[in-house]
Amino acid sequence: MSAALKVSYPNTMRLWTGLIIFSAMAFANADQDWAALEKMKGEWVGDGTGKPGDSTGSFTFLPDLQGKVYIRKSRADYPATKDRPAFTHEDLMTIYRDGGIIRADYFDNEGHVIRYIVTTSADQTGVIFVSSPEPKAPRYRLRYLFGEPGRMKLAFDMAAPGKPDQFQNYVEASLRRK
Repeated sequence: MSAALKVSYPNTMRLWTGLIIFSAMAFANADQDWAALEKMKGEWVGDGTGKPGDSTGSFTFLPDLQGKVYIRKSRADYPATKDRPAFTHEDLMTIYRDGGIIRADYFDNEGHVIRYIVTTSADQTGVIFVSSPEPKAPRYRLRYLFGEPGRMKLAFDMAAPGKPDQFQNYVEASLRRK
């Protein structure tokens, strides 16, 4: 065995050990985040308010594909105002594991597509969906905050292009399990 191989072997082992530990930590975090999604499972109804106006709505958050993904289907009905006719917002989101990361892909009837990374809040009281910053596009954050059993709050925030961490609230809702 050459001297070069003897010197590089310990470094290679350190690299592999580090990668294994990092991967285990990432999967442990993903498991913790996935477990938090269990709190959201079921059918929810609520009332909301925000820039589009007051609304009523509901969503389902259910496991699919033998528990490998979650599917959220949502509907919010906005009544007519003096400035606009009544309208309905519908969306579909698929939440899935991608290695040690939980991701979500969101689609709605207005043509929006948002790709999220999903985490649990530091205090374990909510689940947070955050899109990646892009220089010329808004950034989005969707937060589900757990309250007393069978209740939670939803907050959908947006950050203007070029200000990716300056989120402004767009919609809020109080939800109860149906």
